[in-house]
Amino acid sequence: MKLPDAVDENFAFLLAEIDGQLARLIGYFEAPGPDTARQLVSRAGYAHNLSSRLRKACLAAMSRGKRSRTRQLQLEGIDTIARNLDLISRLARRGVQHAEHVQRRKTLCAEAYLKPLRMLRTSVAGISEALQSRDSRLAVEIGEGGAALERLRTRLFAAYTAEMPGAKHPEDLAHALLALNEICRAGEALQAISEAILSNNLGQNVQFERYFTLRSVLAGIGPEKDVELRPLAETRSGSAISSVRMRDGQGKTVDAVFKDGDRRKVKEERVGVKSWNSVYPGVAPEILSYEKRGGSAALLIEHLEGETFEDIVLGGSEARLAEAQKALHRTVRDIWRQTRSDEPAQMKAMEQLAKRMPDVYRLHPRFAQPAHFVQGQKVDSLDGLIAAAARRERDLPAPFSVYIHGDFNLDNIIYDADEGKIRLIDLHRSRYMDYVQDVSVFMVSNYRLQVLDPVARARIASVAVGMHEMAAKFAKRQKDPSFEYRLALGLARSFASSTRFVMDRDHAKRMILRSRYILEAALGVPEGKEPRFKLPMRMLFSD
Repeated sequence: MKLPDAVDENFAFLLAEIDGQLARLIGYFEAPGPDTARQLVSRAGYAHNLSSRLRKACLAAMSRGKRSRTRQLQLEGIDTIARNLDLISRLARRGVQHAEHVQRRKTLCAEAYLKPLRMLRTSVAGISEALQSRDSRLAVEIGEGGAALERLRTRLFAAYTAEMPGAKHPEDLAHALLALNEICRAGEALQAISEAILSNNLGQNVQFERYFTLRSVLAGIGPEKDVELRPLAETRSGSAISSVRMRDGQGKTVDAVFKDGDRRKVKEERVGVKSWNSVYPGVAPEILSYEKRGGSAALLIEHLEGETFEDIVLGGSEARLAEAQKALHRTVRDIWRQTRSDEPAQMKAMEQLAKRMPDVYRLHPRFAQPAHFVQGQKVDSLDGLIAAAARRERDLPAPFSVYIHGDFNLDNIIYDADEGKIRLIDLHRSRYMDYVQDVSVFMVSNYRLQVLDPVARARIASVAVGMHEMAAKFAKRQKDPSFEYRLALGLARSFASSTRFVMDRDHAKRMILRSRYILEAALGVPEGKEPRFKLPMRMLFSD
């Protein structure tokens, strides 16, 4: 795609200016001296002005004409490159300024900088070609150009710190370290430039390390140029989820989901998927590929056809919602029956809630009210109610365990209307546990939907109540006398802890008041009478 003239021209000028500055930087380390340093420092305004012009030209181009995603990514990428080229210029100047304060030139180890800096200059010189040719191999080489600078940092840092005990000229070592740090940070800028080019090639923002995991999981399925990547979500834990469309070796189109992030989190997801395919085959997606690299990992998972339950609740027809609910209740009951174990389970809802309350208070500090008196009557703090309920909960384990999802929110449930099947995603918290955990999370994930329309709110309430009615019948058949009481504690946990994701003050207040009401009602039940306890569910989920 042709760049606007203003973008093209300023980009060329900026690259030429940075090349000249890097040439002067190399010249300085070939023969350190104030004249070369002065020449480099005097160019400060040139790179900054060209970078500013280029970024303004990109912004102007983004605000006019057709706003295609390809063009948007291209211009955003050039904006990122401009910022990082300006950063390289500033780092070079600051590095030389610190180097000039080193009195003993031997301490500077100037000759050690020459090879890494020449590689830096070569990497910058390759930016234009990598961008124009959309060559990911060249983009990766640019990002890896910073490796030589990182090796320089490691080597000289060890040498300088070894000299520090009893050093006769500690100020020289300090300035040498500062010069080293500034110049080696240019490697981080190179990596950001590489990411901008890779993002342009893939059609989605991608981190440098993420590109390698993506390339690894796709290996053997299809050539990289035939891969189309689109963002789906960013999880709260930092994982990124994308849809992938590619052609395999036979030219067949393959749809999948690419998920990457922290190695431990992704590994938990992989274990969860494999466990579901073992204990209840067909409900979880298949794993197509898994790769790990350093502290990160990636999964390529089967793409599931259908709609999320959230989409159906908010936008589906009454008939579609009814058939989806029927399929969900049938599937959940069957999972519970088939995975039932006589091992008792402790949900520890109050223990979970106590750990999450600091996050709730950070977002909603007004909820952190201490115990106080009103008309002579003591009003306990929310933390006090949670602690009291935790003591009651310890004596009320579930009489059996089932295999649960662990994060049974509406958007983790997929309904395929063509097949009439329920499928589950985001399975890293799956385990044998009290089934009330999933029931309470599902019910409150309905309520916390931030939709104000009265008709929609009534529909949301009916979905939550429908899940309760199904689970209550199951509990009765399984002779689970404390189901309603444990569910109350689960609901109190989910209502309160979910407020850490809700910015709307009024909606959060309604949720925290429901949590408090449930806890006070549950604690008001005499010990031993818990099987008689029931909440007014329709009232609780109606506004």
